[in-house]
Amino acid sequence: MTGSGLRVEDLHEEPAHAAVDVVADRADGGTCSIFVWTEPLAGWRRVHALTRRTRIDWAGQVKQLLTIDYPDAETVVLVMDNLNTHGIASLYEAFAPGEAFDLARRLEIHHTPKHGSWLNIAEIELSALSRQCLDRRIGDLDTLNTELAAWQQAVNTEQRQVRWQFTTDDARTRLRYLYPKS
Repeated sequence: MTGSGLRVEDLHEEPAHAAVDVVADRADGGTCSIFVWTEPLAGWRRVHALTRRTRIDWAGQVKQLLTIDYPDAETVVLVMDNLNTHGIASLYEAFAPGEAFDLARRLEIHHTPKHGSWLNIAEIELSALSRQCLDRRIGDLDTLNTELAAWQQAVNTEQRQVRWQFTTDDARTRLRYLYPKS
């Protein structure tokens, strides 16, 4: 799972074919956040844009993941970047304690290392999404979500899997500062 800030331009601005700007926050009302969920071996992904990226927004996306996308899964493993909104506490902020607990107990959360978001397969999906779908200005959030849904449908129909090639030995070499010296 990952989130990205995306600038949504007014329809009247020019040039119409400029690339969509990716930004870090929603400072001027002209940005939004894209949530990306992926199951790499099944070739499944879900993408959705919201006006913000708050704890409540993240919790709502997790609830959808657990209750709609994977209602029968006992445990869902999430590999996520280290954003302050991505945590169990967000569920308790968004939902009643009983509901938050029921959702939280089904999650197994792993955070990518600091400066290691490239290890997150959802970041790879976001990169593909950016190249294939977000190569132009998009006028509003509804249009963006329509475009995202079309992209999601196309790639899910293909069941395009992610073939991860990064081995444990590669990790120990490239991320040696994270491993104890023997």
